[in-house]
Parts: sequence; structure tokens; C-alpha cells
Amino acid sequence: MADAFSIRDPMIVEVESNENCETSFFARFKETGPARPIVHVRLFERNPAGEWYDVTGWSEHPALPACQAFAQPIEDSGAGLAYLVYGGIYGLRFKAAGSAEPWSLASPHQWGEAYLSLASDRDLRYAVPPKI
Repeated sequence: MADAFSIRDPMIVEVESNENCETSFFARFKETGPARPIVHVRLFERNPAGEWYDVTGWSEHPALPACQAFAQPIEDSGAGLAYLVYGGIYGLRFKAAGSAEPWSLASPHQWGEAYLSLASDRDLRYAVPPKI
């Protein structure tokens, strides 16, 4: 008989269509470890060597839409282990690392995504170092 504490609920990510991210998204993932807060991701779309970006979650709260973004190890049917990056109900928002510009939907230098799936945590910078 399986131990009730070893059975985890699936990780569910739901993003509503909104001004930050036009595409809605709903998916279930099998988590393989705990979620951790992140502050930067390295993306390769604009530069093959990769560039670091600030990342935040985006919420429905008009006065303070920026919220914490997280990365969580998950099972990926195509890649084995992957890192799911997710934020608020309105997805994630990105800007150049170190930019002094405030988070804003009006900025042409920022953009939103529903979520990210990364192959390695080398492309993540965590908000809090792991406990050893």
C-alpha cells in the first residue's frame, strides 16, 4: 500500500488571457521537487549565447500586478527532467536584467509569456540560495 504522504497532487498551471499574455494556458505537470522563487532567467531567443532577464509573475491586482515567479522541477515526457517557470494568474513578465525601468504593460522593452519550460537550472537565478 502506498504511503499517503508520498503521493503528490499534480502541479497545475493556469494562465488567463490578459494584456500581459494574450494566450491562455492550462496544464498539469508531475512535480519532482519543490518550487523555489526566482529572479532571473537566461533566454536564447535574441542571442545564441543567451542573455539574462529579470522575471516576475504577473497578477490580476491592478495596484501591484508584479508577484513572485517560481521554478519547479517537473517530469517532461520529451526531455525527462525540466524546470517549469511560472508566475501569477496572468503569467510571467520579462525585462533586461538590471533594468531600472519599473514593471509596466506599457513598456515596449518588456514582454509577457504564460510560462517557460527550461532544460536546465543553469538558466535560473534563484531568489534565495538553497539550504545545504
